[in-house]
Amino acid sequence: MNRNEFRNEPFTDFSLPANADAMRQALRLAAGQLGRTYPLVIDGEPVYTGRVAASIDPGSLSRTIGLVAQADVATAGKAMAAAKRAFDTWRFVAPDVRAGYLFKAAALMRRRKFEYAAWLVYEVGKNWSEADADVAEAIDFLEFYGREAIRLGAPQPLTPVAGEDNRLTYIPLGVGVVISPWNFPLAIMAGMTAAAIVSGNTVLLKPASTSPVIAAKFAGLMAETGLPAGVLNFVPGAGSEIGDYLVDHPLTRFVSFTGSRDVGLRIHKRLGVTHPGQLWIKRFIAEMGGKDAVVVDSSADPEEAATAIVQSAFGYQGQKCSAGSRAILHRDVYDEVLKRVIAKTEALRVGPPEHNADIGPVIDSKAYHKILDYIEIGKGEGRLVAGGAKAEGDGYYIAPTVFADVTEDSRIMHEEIFGPVLAVCKAESFEHAVDIFNNTEYGLTGAVFSNDRGHLEYARDRMHCGNLYFNRKCTGALVGVHPFGGFHMSGTDSKAGGRDYLLLFTQAKVVSERW
Repeated sequence: MNRNEFRNEPFTDFSLPANADAMRQALRLAAGQLGRTYPLVIDGEPVYTGRVAASIDPGSLSRTIGLVAQADVATAGKAMAAAKRAFDTWRFVAPDVRAGYLFKAAALMRRRKFEYAAWLVYEVGKNWSEADADVAEAIDFLEFYGREAIRLGAPQPLTPVAGEDNRLTYIPLGVGVVISPWNFPLAIMAGMTAAAIVSGNTVLLKPASTSPVIAAKFAGLMAETGLPAGVLNFVPGAGSEIGDYLVDHPLTRFVSFTGSRDVGLRIHKRLGVTHPGQLWIKRFIAEMGGKDAVVVDSSADPEEAATAIVQSAFGYQGQKCSAGSRAILHRDVYDEVLKRVIAKTEALRVGPPEHNADIGPVIDSKAYHKILDYIEIGKGEGRLVAGGAKAEGDGYYIAPTVFADVTEDSRIMHEEIFGPVLAVCKAESFEHAVDIFNNTEYGLTGAVFSNDRGHLEYARDRMHCGNLYFNRKCTGALVGVHPFGGFHMSGTDSKAGGRDYLLLFTQAKVVSERW
């Protein structure tokens, strides 16, 4: 890839026999490596703590993906000290040199694209296309943030004044804690970590407890690039044991978090407390979910709208913060669009992700039972027209579920379910549809299907979300193309994959010299 120009990593076409064969081979290779033990990494050294947690395949509960060492407060403290020591030198490494580590990591990941995708299939239940897109996005983040670091490291424009030399530079913040999610356990985890590192910070990476193996492999990849010891410290562990310690630590300069609303708000509250020895106001970079919707007006093509609704609602089992878990349909097209949504939903195949089924398992027992509970709530709030029950398989399988005739004030229209459940609501007018869309505490993504330019411009101004799409699905943001982040309880609108993102991991310093 041209170092001076960013282009998104292409997705893999699995209809080509060679690509399908390569994926099957990668799955066989990964299957032969299941059950291994992965240590912490502190100051560049493996650390076995004597305690491990098992990562279990959500699609085959008898299959252990790996055993991952667990950090306690003592080991987390050692990691914090290592990160602080490393920061004292890493902060002065030139931005283009720091970027080089990301470019090398991207090159290595690109060569092993099928291998990383296979681990995503096993550890978090993604089908081939979803896993491939996750890997492609991780590569994109590495490439994009490397270029952004070089751009921000170049001379910055200032208003000239006679007799002075004025320079603005973006310098790193310090030691940061990255708390990454399980639903994009490679892409988002790699993006959060790479952005912090390439900006000159050092990191303690605490991955989600349901996806630690893929994070361990990423930590290994960064070590393979020659990244200096202590810049990236891998500290998986229970949030109940080390989470508060990491957030509260006086050396923690920032926390980058992707996860649930409740956990994010708890972190935000704790970051507001100043601890002895703390020299700064801690920074919080957060993405906390959504209750997103596809709005369809009376001028829209029903087939295109129904296709996008189903893709938005059920891609990766609805386990995306951008998932379109609500469909808001104008009364004139309600019946026609709903009929097509039902047919497309019923055509989805549920099964093991390694067999590339359309719908795989949800992530774990907690999510499984929460989603089933919401389905029971939905049966009392709407008309069940598809799914509505467990699906067969040795894992956490749930049939993609659609509730029609849901009122705008119902729970399943307001609360984030994070599973394969779609609520369909009728709107009396386009303006009414926009009001329904906005009636949520979240504001992440949305989509509008319309051939009425007036309606699109009305939506552009009045639909309150960070990423709004016209005549396409509300998932699938591309790095550099659709900077991603939302309003309200969806987070701090960090715009990951955009030109503003690295600024969140830096602080601007101006030096003026009189001549």
